[in-house]
Amino acid sequence: MIAKLSGRLDATGEDWAIVDVGGVGYLVHCSRRTLAALGEVGEACTVHTELQVSENDMRLLGFAEGAERDWFRLLTGVQGVGSKVALAILSALSTGELRDACGRGDAAMVARANGVGPKLAGRIVNELKDKAGAMPGSGPGGFAPSAAPAGVKGADAASALENLGFKPGVAAQAVARALEELGEGASEGDLIRVALKKAAG
Repeated sequence: MIAKLSGRLDATGEDWAIVDVGGVGYLVHCSRRTLAALGEVGEACTVHTELQVSENDMRLLGFAEGAERDWFRLLTGVQGVGSKVALAILSALSTGELRDACGRGDAAMVARANGVGPKLAGRIVNELKDKAGAMPGSGPGGFAPSAAPAGVKGADAASALENLGFKPGVAAQAVARALEELGEGASEGDLIRVALKKAAG
């Protein structure tokens, strides 16, 4: 899994950037806030990434900070929120503003994002209201996801299941059960295969 890219900013567009890493250009789709934070073309940059795989598409999403990626994952767990809508929300609101809006149930603030109507905004704040307090900036502890599988392999396996459409909680539990069955020495491929069966079953 690709979790982070560090290289040179090669080009940018309205909602994308190309990051050159060792001569390979990675196209990453970004929010406007991330694009603004990347700096000028030709400069060194680092982006946190999320790989999304669907039946007909594979795309890499880029984020200036891990907190934005955490919120992207949370947003795309809401029914009706795809990557395009999630990036629009993260373009319109900072992670702190989004946390506050969800915590207060302020749907109107979320509806400021392009493509987000009142009904969808209401669903977002209702579903995320109880989770907002655990997100970045909420206190000294910061982001502390529950039931997160231990280790890099576990985190990567959980991310792979989330990319296939499973909710973060379901993915984390499936990977934890797979780790119990296979042991810490299991390969990432075996871990994903067994976790996928457990999540689907």
